[in-house]
Amino acid sequence: MKNLIEISKIVTKRKVKKIEIFDEYYLKHKNSKFNEFYAALSANKFKNDRDAATYLYQSTPTDPKYRQLKSRFKKRLLNNLFFLDVNVPSAANYERASYSCNRDWTLVQILLSYGATQTAVSHAKQILTTALKFKFANIIVNCARILRANASENGDEKAFLLYHEHVTKYSKVLDAEVQSEELFQRVKLSYFKPPYDLEQIEANCESLVRLSETFDSPIIFYNMFLVWILRYEMVHEYEIMLEICDQADMYIEKNPDFYHEEKLIIFHTKRMLAYLHLKDYKKGKVNAERCLNAYPEGSSTWFSFMEYYLLLAIHTEQYIQAMAIYNQATSNSKFKKLDSVHKEKWALYEAFLNYIINYIQQDNLILQRQQKKRFNNQKFLDKSPNYGKDLRIFNVLIYILQVLFLLEKRNYTGASEKIDRLKNLANRQLKKDEYYRPIQFIRLLQALKKANYQTDEMRTTEKYRKNLESQNFAYRGALYQLEVIPYEKLWDFLLARLTK
Repeated sequence: MKNLIEISKIVTKRKVKKIEIFDEYYLKHKNSKFNEFYAALSANKFKNDRDAATYLYQSTPTDPKYRQLKSRFKKRLLNNLFFLDVNVPSAANYERASYSCNRDWTLVQILLSYGATQTAVSHAKQILTTALKFKFANIIVNCARILRANASENGDEKAFLLYHEHVTKYSKVLDAEVQSEELFQRVKLSYFKPPYDLEQIEANCESLVRLSETFDSPIIFYNMFLVWILRYEMVHEYEIMLEICDQADMYIEKNPDFYHEEKLIIFHTKRMLAYLHLKDYKKGKVNAERCLNAYPEGSSTWFSFMEYYLLLAIHTEQYIQAMAIYNQATSNSKFKKLDSVHKEKWALYEAFLNYIINYIQQDNLILQRQQKKRFNNQKFLDKSPNYGKDLRIFNVLIYILQVLFLLEKRNYTGASEKIDRLKNLANRQLKKDEYYRPIQFIRLLQALKKANYQTDEMRTTEKYRKNLESQNFAYRGALYQLEVIPYEKLWDFLLARLTK
């Protein structure tokens, strides 16, 4: 009762007239700008403030009405963070415990700031019990410090020594976790910036191993596994990547309290990436069937995993399965809520699959039946892509596929015009280090055009084909690395069609 009295005094003095949140009851009342804003935001209708202001008030972002609504809307959303439902089936115990401990630790700080020491201490003891089970070092240190101070005030030497032991032990663990995060972040910084300093990366990996041998912390172990995975991914040693993913799985199995869904999803996705580069569809399919049940269907991670699964099927010529994967992803109710970049990627997958169905596998009746709707070839050919700097690969892939479609029609004039655009892109806009492989493919197309599409008249193609093969396909999710069909295979398809 003493705790309730303390809390009620704070609430009585500082209570608000209304707690502004978005709950089910509130969202049922549609005639509200807040609800309109929330619904449109959830449906990914806005890219920026200008879109939102135009949609809500037919005004500019500087309009006072929009600025006031945005400010109050943000406050309402932040309030909701204190009332998230962590008991949904998809939430793992580790994640529930992490959310609850961090939320309740905030309450302890509020109670202390208003002098409700007794209630704060009682609450800190409960949090500490959970934090010790899941080894949340930062929460343990924070709670133990408060409890140590309270024991000192009350002259309780036994409790003081107990909490002091927690502070001493987990302060070292916390320092080690911070160090492990730094080591991971340093490796991540160099992830997309070859050439790599492999000696330094190796040193970071070994440092993480030593930390994991000294401190029993899930954060340290996860950072260690991720750094080793990245290290071998950088040098294309995918078999070893898979071994490390297996070790991470074993760690999770042996430590079920530390099961972290987000980290597990990363390991599953990295495993699929390895199978993609090893062109091992059989094991990739087994991995997909095991993992997809663990993902919340329709989540961003689910769509990301499905992309790797689709690419694996296409690269290994499992086209019926590829079409089934495409249909499963795009028929999901949450597909419409994807941002424009991801939708554009899936549109490219559809276009390439259509090329495969109609020309490469034109006699495959099962594959044709998988096609849910007729692809509008002419609409695709009329497209004039003009994506910005970060999305230039879309321009490249669309023009390349347009060339392939036009050559099927023996429209050499149209194909030449698209090849000239690709040449312009290669010469003026594509960085040679990032776009090395697509540039080599464009040079092959230029040689084909120069030979008037007579394959036996082509020159210099061997050089560009060797250049392609000298740098292996490597896709880590960066857009500029995307190859829906590997360029070598695409070139072989093209030659086969021209000599038919």
